[in-house]
Order: sequence, then structure tokens, then C-alpha cells
Amino acid sequence: MTWEYALIGLVVGIIIGAVAMRFGNSKLRQQHSMQYELEKTKSELADYREELTSHFARSAELLDNMARDYRQLYQHMAKGSNDLLPNLPGEKNPFAWQLTEAEADNDQMPVEMPRDYSEGASGLLRGERPKNS
Repeated sequence: MTWEYALIGLVVGIIIGAVAMRFGNSKLRQQHSMQYELEKTKSELADYREELTSHFARSAELLDNMARDYRQLYQHMAKGSNDLLPNLPGEKNPFAWQLTEAEADNDQMPVEMPRDYSEGASGLLRGERPKNS
């Protein structure tokens, strides 16, 4: 009977020790805390990315609407200046340049880009070769 009590005491001691280790281990609690923070941060990042995507989609939509409205306003002003001031020379008419139908459908207006070079040779590389003595 003593062996039975010793065996039961050993089993109960092992169970109590396992429970105490499970709930008393600070590293395990810290690991669970870090896992929770990681999941929370991942969720916040996903929400932020979704919000950022919707923000830029809305911004692109607003910019597209603004460009369309600007083209319509410019076409209206150009038509009005041509109708109301038909004898005004082209260089004095601020709306002399009008959008063609193809340009009006396009989202981009033609832009003449400035060049960073001159038309002719500058003198350094004109093709003249120095005479060797």
C-alpha cells in the first residue's frame, strides 16, 4: 500500500509541477504576448495598406475628373472667344490654341518639352581637326 501512495503522490506531483511550469513560465507568457502583438501589427498593416490603396484610387479618380473639367472649360472658353471675338488676330486671342477632337479625347495635352541642347554644333565638335605639328 505504501507503493501505491508513493506512486499516486508521484503522479500528482508531476501533474502539479507541469501545471505550475505551464502557467509560471515567464518566457512562455512573453512568447504568447509577442505572438499577439505580431498578429495585431499584421492586421494594422493590412488595414493601412487597404486604406492607402483606396485613398490613391479616389485621388486618381478626382484628378481625372479635374482634368476632364479643365478640358471642357478650356474648350468652352476657346469656342466663346472665337464666337464673340471673330476678328481678333490669333496672337492676341488668349484661346487661339484649341484642342483638336483627338486631343480632347486624350487625357494628356500636347506639351512641347524644352531641349537641353542647341540646334547646331557649338564649336567644340564641329568637325574641325587640329593640325598636328
